[in-house]
Amino acid sequence: MKKLVEIRDVSKIYNPGVNEVKALNHVNLIIGEGEFVAIIGQSGSGKSTLMNMLGCLDTPTSGKYFLHGQDVSHMTDDEQSDVRNREIGFIFQGFNLIPSLTALENVELPLIYRGVGKKERAKLSMDALHHVGLGNRMTHRPNEMSGGQQQRVAIARAIAQAPPILLADEPTGNLDSGSSKEIISIIKKLYKEGRTVIIITHDPGIAAQAKRIITISDGQIVSDIMNKDYKD
Repeated sequence: MKKLVEIRDVSKIYNPGVNEVKALNHVNLIIGEGEFVAIIGQSGSGKSTLMNMLGCLDTPTSGKYFLHGQDVSHMTDDEQSDVRNREIGFIFQGFNLIPSLTALENVELPLIYRGVGKKERAKLSMDALHHVGLGNRMTHRPNEMSGGQQQRVAIARAIAQAPPILLADEPTGNLDSGSSKEIISIIKKLYKEGRTVIIITHDPGIAAQAKRIITISDGQIVSDIMNKDYKD
């Protein structure tokens, strides 16, 4: 399996000095192309900091992060933004949809920022919404949709330009159990289509849906196992 993500001896320290917090403490991690990984940890474990590193939203205090073989550890904000746009689709707990825009317009918005032409972005966005089962809800605004439907719009936005990595931060955290199952089913489908999926969660039930489970505690990886109970 080809390496997609490689973290080498990464530490992240906030407030260096007397009151310093070691959010990550000499972490090493490799994730291959096409893997389905859950990173689980309680609040304060370092999982959110690790997600920010993986998503090129933050840089390490020490150590290196390679994405597709490229060292992205200490890039400028603009350089990291380019990498994020090209490589990573984000799915957040809070959906992060713009209330005044329709589902289609919400999916199109990042493509506008990436300079995708009007015709192409409309096609990509419609295809993505069809892919998550929302072909009949394109003109609806977020307040006209359930939480599960809003999260599906967010997934469509994440996959519209087919990034190789899907990074999902507590993707079912704001949903009821029925909607949670729907979202996990869609995420599994995307994995089976060949995407690399990384879920960040505190919920063992969600982590158990992944093929590989990494546990983080006190800024360190304490367990990294293949899920023998994984079912497609």
